[in-house]
Amino acid sequence: MKTCSMLLGTMVILGVIGISLSAIQRPDYDDTPNPEFLNPSWMASVPDDQPLSEITMPGTHNTMAVYGGVYAECQTWSLASQLRAGVRFLDIRLRHVNGNLSLHHGVSYQRGHFGHVLEGVTDFLQEYPSETVLMRVREEFSETGDIYGAVVDYIHRYAHWDMLWHSRLVPTMAEARGKIIILQNFNGPDLGMRYASMDIADDWQVPTLSDAEKKWQSVFNHLEAAPTGNMGQIFLTFSSGAGLLAHPRAVALRVHPQLYEYLSAKTDRNQRLGIICMDFPAAPLIQMIIDFQLREVRNKIPSFDSVPSKVSLKYVQFLG
Repeated sequence: MKTCSMLLGTMVILGVIGISLSAIQRPDYDDTPNPEFLNPSWMASVPDDQPLSEITMPGTHNTMAVYGGVYAECQTWSLASQLRAGVRFLDIRLRHVNGNLSLHHGVSYQRGHFGHVLEGVTDFLQEYPSETVLMRVREEFSETGDIYGAVVDYIHRYAHWDMLWHSRLVPTMAEARGKIIILQNFNGPDLGMRYASMDIADDWQVPTLSDAEKKWQSVFNHLEAAPTGNMGQIFLTFSSGAGLLAHPRAVALRVHPQLYEYLSAKTDRNQRLGIICMDFPAAPLIQMIIDFQLREVRNKIPSFDSVPSKVSLKYVQFLG
């Protein structure tokens, strides 16, 4: 029992102060500071009449969780880098204290507040009006159950009210361009769509790394169901997971190679896979997800213009 207690104590300490890990950049996984390449305006090629529920897009789990050690960190790229790399679904967690909304992942404060997210997304959409950003918003590490008023206040202070999609209905691409779509995971009047309206697979609990295969099976099953599922409903698949003996990096390092291989093996990319939400995604994996789009006629996979990032990094050997 003493040895077990010491082990758990050590894990908690490591989770708080972090572990020195070498950064990895490979086609399926990237925990370096910058994406290998950027793709900021890929939605410009999506037809105007396409409903968002028929669009395949990459997302990030715990989008702003870049601090706090290996048990808290889920990303290494800034919000701006994620958006410019092609990410279009954000997972935003907010601690509510006296009307203030700070960014949190559990107990771990992420050195910012909701206004920073709204400003970053607004700046991005003003620069790239062909795009849209879906934003799940939920309360984290507080239990007020009443963040609606604070969220509205922050939107008025840090964004533009008319940039929001004010409907529970799924918009077309034309209706969504230049807009923030709040996926409301909290009580109150409608600010946008309801998070629970989506078909969601989020089996996030991965107690040990031996459970990573079970996690992948959940991802696989949901992705297999997406092309023939309800086309009026957005499908959302989380590839992320964690547990006491499996931190987010370790899970991503085991699940992402299977996700990459699964997507690579599909010869037909004329299909809807929905939102694939990830920890530590890589630019090539993001691009591969973007390449899956539902179109009646598709002679070839389009070649999206890639914008070099400020830091040019080459692939390391793909370990998958």
